[in-house]
Order: sequence, then C-alpha cells, then structure tokens
Amino acid sequence: MKAGHKTEKKLFHYAWMFRKPISIGLICLVLAVALELTGPFIAKRLIDQHVVGIESTWHQVKSEDDYTVAYQGDIYKREDRLGRSETTDNPATILQVGSSYYFVDQAVPTTGKREVEGDTLTIQTPDEKLSAQAEKLSLTELYRFFEPERPAIYRLLGLYVGLLLIAAVFQFWNTFLLQRTSNRIIQQMREDVFAHIQRLPISYFINQPAGKVVARVTNDTEAIRELYVRVLATFVTSFVYMTGIYIALFLLDVRLAVMCLLLVPIIAIWMGVYKYFGGKYNKVVRSTVSDMNGNINEAIQCMSIIQAFRRQRQTSEEFEALNSKHFIYQKKLIRLSALTSHNLVNVLRNLAFVAFIWYFGSQSISAQGVITIGVLYAFVDYLTRLFQPVNDLVNQLPQLEQARVAAGRVFEMLEEEGEDVKDSKVPRYKGHVRFEHVSFAYEKDEYILKDIDFEVAAGQTAAFVGHTGSGKSSIMNLLFRFYDPQKGTITIDGQDTKDWSRQQVRSHMGIVLQDPFLFTGTILSNVTMNDPNISREMAIRALKAVGADRFIKKLPNQYDEPVKEKGSSFSMGERQLISFARALAFDPAILILDEATANIDTETEKLIQNALQVLKQGRTTLVIAHRLSTIQQADQIFVLQHGTMMEKGTHAQLLAEEGLYYQMYQMQQGKVKAAAM
Repeated sequence: MKAGHKTEKKLFHYAWMFRKPISIGLICLVLAVALELTGPFIAKRLIDQHVVGIESTWHQVKSEDDYTVAYQGDIYKREDRLGRSETTDNPATILQVGSSYYFVDQAVPTTGKREVEGDTLTIQTPDEKLSAQAEKLSLTELYRFFEPERPAIYRLLGLYVGLLLIAAVFQFWNTFLLQRTSNRIIQQMREDVFAHIQRLPISYFINQPAGKVVARVTNDTEAIRELYVRVLATFVTSFVYMTGIYIALFLLDVRLAVMCLLLVPIIAIWMGVYKYFGGKYNKVVRSTVSDMNGNINEAIQCMSIIQAFRRQRQTSEEFEALNSKHFIYQKKLIRLSALTSHNLVNVLRNLAFVAFIWYFGSQSISAQGVITIGVLYAFVDYLTRLFQPVNDLVNQLPQLEQARVAAGRVFEMLEEEGEDVKDSKVPRYKGHVRFEHVSFAYEKDEYILKDIDFEVAAGQTAAFVGHTGSGKSSIMNLLFRFYDPQKGTITIDGQDTKDWSRQQVRSHMGIVLQDPFLFTGTILSNVTMNDPNISREMAIRALKAVGADRFIKKLPNQYDEPVKEKGSSFSMGERQLISFARALAFDPAILILDEATANIDTETEKLIQNALQVLKQGRTTLVIAHRLSTIQQADQIFVLQHGTMMEKGTHAQLLAEEGLYYQMYQMQQGKVKAAAM
C-alpha cells in the first residue's frame, strides 16, 4: 500500500472512531444546504409568477375574488388564475415595453420584439407583425394589478426567511459537532502518540533528537487538527453544496448543467497536481521544522557552553541554514498556490459565465423568448454560489497537504515497534542478580560487552570500575532492560528478566544518576513522582532520612518549594539529595548508583556518603564507580576493560593482585597526593 493511501486510511480510522457525531453533523449539513439552496427556486417563482407574472393575458370576469383587478369599470383576472367553470369575456393583455407597462384591449402575443409609438403597440414575431391600440398604465393602475400578488409575495418571502433560520440552526449544529469532534480526534491522537512514545525503546530516542519528537507531538498533530477542524469541514461542505447546486441546475436546464460538470474533472486534475508538488514541498518543510526545533532545543540547553566557547556565530549560521531552507520551500508552496488557486477559480468562473451568456444568448434570447427572468436569475444565483465552494476547496489545498504530510510523520512514529506495557505487579524480589555469558552490541556485531559473567547476592554492594567506554553503563542498561543482550541471560532471583515485562523488571529498581534530573513541580512531587502509593508523610520521611531537610527548612515553602526546569535553582548536592529521597521513598530491591559523588565538593560529599549508607540498607546496590576511594567497602568490585571482565574481588584482594585495578588506584592516589601538595 502506498504511503499516501496508508496515511489517508489511518486518518479515516480516527474519524471512524467518532462516526456518530460526525454523521449527525453531516446530516445537519445536508439539511442546511438543502434549505439554503431552495432560495433561488423561491426567487424564481416569486419573479416569474408574481413580479413579472402580470405580463400576461387577462380576461374580463363577472364576479370578484382575491385574484381580480378592477380597471376602468371592468373586472379582470389573469388567465392562469381562471377557474374551470368561470365564464370570460373580452380578453386583454398587459405587456412591458422598456420601463413602462401597457394595457392592450385584446389578446396579443406575449413574446417577440415590441415597440410603442404614440398609442400604437407593434409586436414582431417570426410569423407576423401585429399592431394594436395600447394604453399606458399609471403607477396607481399598475400597483392595482400587482395587488393580488402581494399576499403570495409575502408568503414566499416569509417562507424563505423561515427556511434560512432553520438552516442556520442546522448549520450551527453541523459546525459545533464537526469542530468538537475534530478536537476530540486530535486529543485522542495526541494521547495515542504520547502513550506510544513511552513504549518506544531507548534506542529510538538516541537516534531522534528531542526537538524532532516534540515537533511530531505538538506541531504535526496541530496541523492534523486543522485538517479535521477546517479542511474536512470545508471539503465536506463544499462537496455537499456543489452536489446540491448541480441537482438544482439539472432541474433548471440539463444542457447547461452538463456544461458546468466540466468543472469537476478540472478540479480533480488540479487537486492531483497540487497533491504531487505540494506533498513534496511540504515534506521538506515539515522535516525542516523538526530540525529547527531540534537545533533550538539543543542551543537552549547548551547555551552556557555556546557562550563560553564563543560559538554564537556558528550556532546562528547552522540555524540560519535550516531557516533559509524552510523559507525557500515555503516560497515554492506560496508560488504554487498563488499561480493557480485564485487564478484558477477566476478563469473557471469567467469561462462558465461566457458559456452561460452564449447559451442563453443563442438559444433563449430570441423571438421565441423561451427563457423567463426568474430562470435567468436562478441560473446566475446558482452559478455564483457554485464558485464559492470551488474557491474554498482550492484555498484549503495547502492546509490539506500540510496535514497529510504531518499525519504521515505522526503515523510513521506510531508504526515504530513499541514494547508491550504490562503493569501487573510481581512480588518484590530479593535482588539476587546474575549475568551469565552476556554479550551485547548497540550496533550489529560491534559488541560493547563480551562474555560478561558475574553474580551479586541479595543485599550486597557491587561496584563496576573501568575507563570510559569499558561497558559499565551498558551493564546497567541491560539490567534495567533498556536493551536486551544478543547473547547470554540475565536473571534476578533466578528468574530470566525476559520472562517479565520491562515494567515488571523495573518495578522494584531505583536509580540515582551522576547528574540528577528534577522535574518541574515541587520538591515533594519530585520525590513521590505523583505516585498515589507514596504519601506526603512517606516523602518527608525519606527527605529527612537522607539529610535533605537541612536545606529544605531554610526554603520559604519548605517541602512545597517550586522546582524550576531541571531543578536549576538548586545546587548539585541538593538535587542529588532529593534524588536519593526519591529512590528511598520507592523502596527498591535493587539500587543503581551512577557515582553520586563524582561532581560534588568534599563537604557535600560527606553528607551524601551518609545519605548513601541510609539508602543502601537492606537492598542490593550496584555502583558505577569513578572515585575508587568511595567503593572500598563494596562486597565485590568488577573491573572492566573494553567490554571484558578483567578482574573481580574485594578492594583488598584486587590491590593484592597488583593488576589493572591496582594501577587505576595508584593513579588516582597519585593525583590526590599531588592535589594535596
């Protein structure tokens, strides 16, 4: 299936989820359109039957009724208003010549070319030329002949106004239902996208900058919202209006309606052309917007580094390159629309009116006079109305293509293979961790870990040391099931971690990072993570246990002190203590520490070391160590080099072996002595 058709199918699927309100809205739309399109028919009847209808043959009658007119002592009635049993005498005719009306005291043709000279009216027909005596009607006399038509005119006008008011009610419900449903569709789509993001493997976010992911959740879904809110409503409304207008045109005149049908293939061809070129340009535009978001996000996060290394000009140039690319393709889209959209509608409108004039000029405005003013008005009205939906369709094509491309990007992310979320609880495990001949590669055959084999008993503290790139963090990533190894098995209390869902594996694990991350909120919300199972009292108790209450008591709002983005208003040590309290509150069976004291000053380090002792009690602790002096009390120390387990043992045992660990320790001790001197 082509990507475009696949995208359209999924967009339809989301609309189908809310088919009931959409169907009701569309029914309201059809009814509103049908009621509105009765206007020209009512106007046609009003003009032909009641406004210019007096230009007809009249008959002298004996009795008066609602349709009779008194003129010069006699009573007259229009021929089309005569009853079957009524007797008539002395037919007469009322004809319009220029802006005046004339009364002819005999029956004469109502078609043909007319001229008046004095009191003589001449009528030229294809068959003959007739002359007759005619009396010019005064304004008062003319109004008298219009008098019988006034009630019908008022009724038709009242009917038209009533239909418009009813149509307005249906139009309101159509607009309300479609727009509310459109927003509900986007709400559902954003919920699906955000939920799917949380199921995506960590590898996806490594390959995708955060700005690009954010752009798909916000910018792209907003473009899709425009599709449902404006584009869909416009297209449906336009198609319904055009269908209704074509039905009306066919009822008025089949030949002209067939000529107007030429608009349909022209619009279809134009939409296909725009879809091809507009789709290509929009893909570049949407992709560039994502790149710009990623660039801006990175620049803001790293602004201190950019300014410190005087990279402002280079950073601006990188952004300007993306901005220029965006501008160029936006300009192409604008040119594509400007060259054709408005011009196309104008050309089509003019051609349609040329055809209209030619048709009526050659076929109707003749001596036979087969066209009435009412029909002429109705055709002009419907043709004028026909081009409004055409104009709306063409003007919405840019938004349609933007939405299609944006939808393709969103659905592309939704198609990324996610992980099943299984939150069912597993009993709290003891924390016996074992890696059996584990090998792992981020990229195919480029193994970061090679045949790793170790075991940590429940309640023990194990440290992993090694130079950068040795594989320490990769071991933690595997234990957390951010990734799965290509070879070997990982067990907790003898249970293969692959037999549990990723959520179940992590349900009794805690982690404290070297650079702790705090969320926007309060100190307490960063400890509880809004988990209903962790009460305010439990969170405060955890903060006190790790010693964080020493600085919290000095804050204006204490435990409810607001936390800005990333906790920038707190020092590194304060952020670290809050993250310790978070881990303690969740009471994990396995605790992973990415050397929490690596970036801490000596005074704060003592406070943190005390907090660590509290945190380690009663749980298995795995430490990624940078300072070897902080892990001397560990039950086991594993030394890694280039993904291979080189040594294992206690601090004393490894020093006695005088191997790699010994060299690392001596090197660090030498630096410490040099620093002291």
